[in-house]
Formats: sequence, structure tokens, C-alpha cells
Amino acid sequence: MSDDSNLVLKADSLQVESPPIVLASQSHARRSLLESAGIMVSCRPAHVDEAAIKRACRDHGHDVDTTALTLARAKAAHIKAAGAIVIGADQMLSCNGEWFDKPADIPCAREHLMRLRGQAHVLHTAVVVLREGKELWRHVARPRLWMRTFSEDFLDRYLRLEGDAILSCVGAYRLEGPGLHLFARIEGEHDAILGLPLLALLEFLRGYGVIRG
Repeated sequence: MSDDSNLVLKADSLQVESPPIVLASQSHARRSLLESAGIMVSCRPAHVDEAAIKRACRDHGHDVDTTALTLARAKAAHIKAAGAIVIGADQMLSCNGEWFDKPADIPCAREHLMRLRGQAHVLHTAVVVLREGKELWRHVARPRLWMRTFSEDFLDRYLRLEGDAILSCVGAYRLEGPGLHLFARIEGEHDAILGLPLLALLEFLRGYGVIRG
């Protein structure tokens, strides 16, 4: 995603003109969540070695929340944008003590969904805000989702329908798409499930004076 840092705010925008806001992510879902709330951001991909960070966190005995926050901070820290507010975010999935990564391919996605079938799992959605390398705020939301006991025929149809689109999603589902059919019950903020705990983030941005209260 291109760096569009020269965004022009509307005259009646809820966002102040300065400082600019940068989202350290290529995620269309996260950008859309912010823009739907009237927050204009420039997006820059943050290339960090997520697998290495997770290994280091495991070696140090860190829990899932701490690991998600470490990843979010590493992404924000990767972006060099003088004076800007930089938002880093990451999401991890845990089920019965097991951590799930993004599936490598469709067979891996099928295996993940079979293991999650009929189980409750937690999405640990972390966000960290930096400015000039200084951490201003951090937060973890923990929506809980109950996957229904679907048939294998349904699962195969779902995988054909979604295809490679789910390979970029932890848990191998997009709740904003056909993935909703996988679930029997959901608790928690919908935005946090999509990848960004927006209510908490907006509260911070208001308190910091970046958006008008």
C-alpha cells in the first residue's frame, strides 16, 4: 500500500490537522475501520520477522497478550515518520492454550478450522501507539468466539468459496465475509475481531488531542 501521507482533511473533519497519523499496516480492514470513523491515515507496511519475535517471546515465557503487544510495537517502531502518530497493531489467536498462526496454505487452513470446530477461542487484538519512538499508549482487546460444529462438507465448500483470501487471516476466517457462517456465538467488540479495537483507540486519540472531543 502506498504512502499517502499528504492527505488533506476536510474542513469539518473530527481530526486536527497535525500531527499526521500513520498506520503501520497493509491491512485494508484496519484502514477501513479508521476511515469509516472519519480518521484519515497514511498506511505503510511494517516488515518485521513475526516468527522470530514469537519464538523469542515464547523462550522468555511471555503470554499471548504480551506477545501480541510486542509484535504491534515492533511494527510501529519500524516506521520512521517525523512527528507523526504511528499506530501498530497485531492479532493472535489462542484456543485451549495453543497459539494459532496464519495458515500457510488451504490444507493448513482446513486443519486449523477442524481444530477450532466446536471450540471457543480468543482473539488477542493488540494496538500500540508511538511518536518519535516513544510509546504513548497500548491496549489489548480479547473478543471471544464460539465456532459451531459444522460439517466437513460445509467446510470444504467454505474453503472453495474463500480461497486464498483467508491465508492472510489468523484463524482462517474473515468475519466480514462468509466466515461468519462458522460461528454460533460471539462476544466482544466487532472492530477488535476485524483487527483494531477502535473504541479504545478513539478514546486515546481524543485524550491526546488528535481528534476533537
